[in-house]
Amino acid sequence: MQIYEVRAGDTLYSLARRNGTTVETLARLNQLNDPARLVIGQSLVIPDGREGPREEIEVNAYVYPNVTQATLEETLPYLTTLCPFSYSATMEGNLRPIPDERLIESAYREGVAPLLTVTNLSENAGFSSAIGHAVLTDEAVQNRVLDEIVDLIREKDYYGLNINFEYLYPFDRDAYSNFVRRAADRLHPLGCPVSTAIAPKESAGQSGLLYTAHDYEAHGRYADRVILMTYEWGYLYGAPQAVSPVNRIRRVLDYAVTAIPPGKILMGFSNYAYDWTLPWKQGDAARLLSNAGAINLAISRGAPIRYDTVAQAPWFNYVDAAGRTHVVWFEDARSARARLRLVEEYGLAGISIWTADQLNRPMLAVLESMYSVEKIL
Repeated sequence: MQIYEVRAGDTLYSLARRNGTTVETLARLNQLNDPARLVIGQSLVIPDGREGPREEIEVNAYVYPNVTQATLEETLPYLTTLCPFSYSATMEGNLRPIPDERLIESAYREGVAPLLTVTNLSENAGFSSAIGHAVLTDEAVQNRVLDEIVDLIREKDYYGLNINFEYLYPFDRDAYSNFVRRAADRLHPLGCPVSTAIAPKESAGQSGLLYTAHDYEAHGRYADRVILMTYEWGYLYGAPQAVSPVNRIRRVLDYAVTAIPPGKILMGFSNYAYDWTLPWKQGDAARLLSNAGAINLAISRGAPIRYDTVAQAPWFNYVDAAGRTHVVWFEDARSARARLRLVEEYGLAGISIWTADQLNRPMLAVLESMYSVEKIL
């Protein structure tokens, strides 16, 4: 497989003919709405039939219960584990259920291990520091959560557990580490692995509600896998920038591998784009797009795509019908390759996709060309 950057005068027909493939194949693989149109700077994945030795890595993905069956079935062959998102703990220690039966059944059919994902999300979908505090510090509440986790794993035949507690009070740091330890102590005798998802810290002393309570060394000691959420530098209410800039991911990994065994780390892998209206001001919200949607938006607007070589991420400007200028940061085959190279460079276990709800064929093609996906079932 090769990644080709579109130049002036290129057409899908000329590229297909030059590379011994078809327009239909290229259009499908690159998820193009209009095969007759390309834009300068756009990256295209082109199959070339060449295969070499590939290192085996683990690939996890989070999905919401409403992911389409077609997207799920096309993505599952590339996964090791699947995390339906999510069972949410309450202040009383109960877990609010989700309709996950279809996801579990589909995962097992494709040899993918489903992991019960537990969060401290409140009913309005925001992460709750108060719920986290109750679960982590009230022994009766925590015991109830752990009991329900064990019951659900047995009842629904989950393979293991993923803990994703975010925006915890800084003073709950040790309590959170202890909860991970207790979860592992309960589940390991049942043959169930435990993974956690933690914020992208660049140092042990990094402060802030998102970071302080996540103790890298403790999670690396107690959990079987640790997902680093290496995304959201560009975020919904933040200033326009790359979502997963490689230069910032490197800073996280440089610290992480000193505190967590690299073979336990899954690097977070964003699979979405943001569209900001310019000029941006504090409080403005971006529009969430799929990566395929971003590329097709650029094509429909005739907007040349540029590539930031520091962040290793593509972006473009366009003007909407009201005359407002926009900037879109997204991911393409080039940025996928740049991030995937970090797995081998740092000796990581693999990656964790947030989320696989939107199909991303170019990313999956790049993944397949670089690595074999480990299957544990």
